[in-house]
Amino acid sequence: MLVVLGFAMIAVFMALIMTKKLTPVLALIIVPTIFGLFAGAGLGIGPMVMTSLKSMAPTAALLMFAIVYFGLMIDVGLFDPLVKFILRKLGNDPAKVVLGTAILAAAVSLDGDGSTTFILTTAAMLPVYLRLGLSPVVLTCVAGLANGTMNILPWGGPTARAATALKIDVNDVFVPMVPSLIAGLAIVMLFAWRLGLRERKRLAVERPELWGPEAGSEGAAGAAGGASNGGGLGSPKGSRTTPGGGVALLDAPELVDQMDSAMADTALDPHRRTLRPKLFWFNLALTVGIMVLLVADVLPLAYVFMVGAAVALVVNFPRVKDQAAQLVAHAPSVVAVVSMVMAASVLTGVLTGKIGETTIVTEMSNWLVSVIPADAGPFMAVITGILSIPMTFFMSNDAFYFGVLPVLSETAAHYGIGAADMARASITGQPFHLQSPLVPAILLLVSLAKVELGDHHKLVLWRTAVISLVMLAVGVLVGAIAIG
Repeated sequence: MLVVLGFAMIAVFMALIMTKKLTPVLALIIVPTIFGLFAGAGLGIGPMVMTSLKSMAPTAALLMFAIVYFGLMIDVGLFDPLVKFILRKLGNDPAKVVLGTAILAAAVSLDGDGSTTFILTTAAMLPVYLRLGLSPVVLTCVAGLANGTMNILPWGGPTARAATALKIDVNDVFVPMVPSLIAGLAIVMLFAWRLGLRERKRLAVERPELWGPEAGSEGAAGAAGGASNGGGLGSPKGSRTTPGGGVALLDAPELVDQMDSAMADTALDPHRRTLRPKLFWFNLALTVGIMVLLVADVLPLAYVFMVGAAVALVVNFPRVKDQAAQLVAHAPSVVAVVSMVMAASVLTGVLTGKIGETTIVTEMSNWLVSVIPADAGPFMAVITGILSIPMTFFMSNDAFYFGVLPVLSETAAHYGIGAADMARASITGQPFHLQSPLVPAILLLVSLAKVELGDHHKLVLWRTAVISLVMLAVGVLVGAIAIG
């Protein structure tokens, strides 16, 4: 009964947010509450949620002050030079911009923190997307793909959990999986390029006022063909017509000037009153210092951002009135993200809270293990990799790696499959896991980009499933994941 209710709860939740019948916050609260009561939680559902809420509090604090900090850095102009640099290098070609987003997200993901990756990637790239008319959903998709793939790094969390749960060295898990990581990143870049090409074609048709031909038949050919003028979309608004009737992309200074005009009345308005050019180097040093502390992991991340936001506010806005105005300016983003994190505690609380002598997650795990036929024993590592895709989406990494993986590994040992092979297979589902609404970082990403979670899932889920399966297949081919 609990197994049926558990899977039904997840299915109903996903259906409601993907069809936009409920907002994610409401779905995260209402759906698990109803199913929890049906499961027999009774008045115990309150303590379940409160226990989960306590575990979510540090994450909510981290996201709150991280949003304030990086929102403040955008306001004072810290990222303006980076956006201009990206425009100079990528130009007006959507394919290059989307590919650049994937590369940037993968590079920033080296710090092992998804929230930081998404904040920096969104801060740098969202203004470029809005300026070029690209879909923000493409940004969240590509950033999610890159970060999810990089999440198997030893300091990212899942690999360390798998190694700890099975009592093996973390390097024994990760190092043999490097070929799988490389293959996964290659697929990410391929998906990013194809999404960029799709945006290129869409804009040529849907945004003629920005990307339509401005130079007769040759310009039209450029818009249709894409690369004849080097820009990929015909002639962007404000580009030059060449003497021969073709279209030439703006050079770097002109492109920056055009961007300044396009960014008027936006977060990157070059004339906004919050700019603090004289404090650029201070703000850069403060941000680098925070990034170093994040990687060093010597202090709680929430506290690091609390102090960072406080220092940044005092230095950049000495007047109390201006400090209050900055906090109010970023309140909508804070409320959107923190409310979703808090609401997610209802779902996790119902999944992991005890109903009688067991939990819904435990029963779901036991059922999945029981339905694996005995003849499939030699393929337990591969089966574990496949199961990790949906299971880590429906439950936390802690629940999967400390609850499910040991049971699967013990079963696999009867067929001569080692713990290291099981651990390696178990981390291949991480690209898919990172898109789960139970992951606060992905909620932060869609909130910053002002994208519906359902729209993000429609674009990203099947692509992350493909990446996970490719990583699993490569692991088997190179011998990192054994078949008994």
